[in-house]
Amino acid sequence: MSKRPIEQEEETRHTASRQGLEDTPHDKMDLDEEEVEFEDPYGDDFDDSEEEIFEAGDEDEENLDEEKLEEFVETSQTRALQAIQEDAAHEEKSNNKTKGKNQPQIYVPGVTQLGPNEVLEADPSTYDMLHWMGVDWPCLSFDILEDNLGDERRNYPHSTYVVTGTQAQKARDNKIMVMKMSSLGKTLVNEDDDDDLSDDEVDADPILEYKSLPTPYTTNRIRVSPFARQTGQYLTASMSEGGDVFIWDVSQHFRSFDNPGTTITKQMNRPIHTIQVHGRIEGYAVDWSPLIPTGSLLTGDISGRIHLTNRGQSSWTTDRTPFEGHDGSVEEIQWSRSEQTVFASAGTDGFIRIWDIRSKKHQPALSVKASNTDINVMSWNPKVSYLLASGHDDGQWGVWDLRTFKPNAAPNPVASFDFHKKAITSIEFHPTEDSTIAVASEDGSVTLWDLAVEADDDEIKQQQQTYGALQSFPPQYLFGHQQAETKEVHWHKQIPGTLISTSSDNFCVWKTISV
Repeated sequence: MSKRPIEQEEETRHTASRQGLEDTPHDKMDLDEEEVEFEDPYGDDFDDSEEEIFEAGDEDEENLDEEKLEEFVETSQTRALQAIQEDAAHEEKSNNKTKGKNQPQIYVPGVTQLGPNEVLEADPSTYDMLHWMGVDWPCLSFDILEDNLGDERRNYPHSTYVVTGTQAQKARDNKIMVMKMSSLGKTLVNEDDDDDLSDDEVDADPILEYKSLPTPYTTNRIRVSPFARQTGQYLTASMSEGGDVFIWDVSQHFRSFDNPGTTITKQMNRPIHTIQVHGRIEGYAVDWSPLIPTGSLLTGDISGRIHLTNRGQSSWTTDRTPFEGHDGSVEEIQWSRSEQTVFASAGTDGFIRIWDIRSKKHQPALSVKASNTDINVMSWNPKVSYLLASGHDDGQWGVWDLRTFKPNAAPNPVASFDFHKKAITSIEFHPTEDSTIAVASEDGSVTLWDLAVEADDDEIKQQQQTYGALQSFPPQYLFGHQQAETKEVHWHKQIPGTLISTSSDNFCVWKTISV
């Protein structure tokens, strides 16, 4: 192969780059193809080599290597198994932490504290009906007016009538209000109900109408005669802050909602009778007899006095001799549901006292210590005449068997619960289910209970295992309705399972799926 100096080679490269490859003259390449010879760069290193066989070792060395291999494999498997177990344990621990975070939290009234930005909202899936209605002034007591729309009403929408009294800041703003709540539709619609319910039954907005009667004082408690629908005369007694007990006839106000053009005169807006025997001493206890159709009313004040007022053919008569026995305020009075002359009272002295109005001494026939705190409210079972429920200022409530009441002996309650952590403000047995009861408390809740539930119920045990917080809920606990500053709750006798409750700024009409 001919060679050329580096300078000449560089010159040729530059010339080629300028002229282009196609312009390069081939005759300048002074190469004789026949004289070109390529040499093997590896030479003859492998040309004459003979094949050689190398042995890895003798038999002992081979067995030793197999043992080491088996040991290595066994060690590797052990380490891998340990790693898998550690990963599984770590994953289980992580899952438990996640499960704890994602597990639904149980709200316990009076115990669970909401955060600064947390608001408690009702779960609509637990209600068959739920409607809220605001009012201008707090209405701490009310009663339901029985109507002529029928009993056992189950079809929506519903209508209901109530009477209440206000707690206005200025005396001149206080009123007795007769209200009609209508278009109360079904809140939760099951798939099976879709074809049976119209849009009006579900989607219609509730309507609140009212008629007012002026009253000079705030109303502490108000009750309607249990014979109102039967007689057509809706007699209503209101216990006032000023000590007077007013008896109103709200019949025309009640009828005016469904009879346009009904005339309500000024005279109809005034009480038909005023009980002034309590003087200027206010009271909270008032109850109509469920067994005397003409009208028999008991009223009690904070001085411990109880007076009986009866309606005659042309006037009202109040016995000026009081029933006395309480050491402190009389907070509640309940007439017997089976004995015409018997009633029970309770007060701040913690005693339940049983009376007979035929007694000339006006002294209690029986007195039993039921609480170390105030007894605020009571309810006589409408189906079982010897059962009486009481709610106390320390949050406890109980049910008593009056057959066990003995003079100078402390009875044991049939059932007793300390679930609520604040004062009980209202308690009422279900009108037809003798074991079901509603309880309202200052802790902002209304709870429903079924006293017939046994503690060893399998379903309840399963729930308690699933949610640890349920351990604090007695087996008899049915449902909890949240309403701030709840004051009173009543069952609606004509709409099964429906309740109405009042608080400082609203009324709530509701029916849970639990009852």
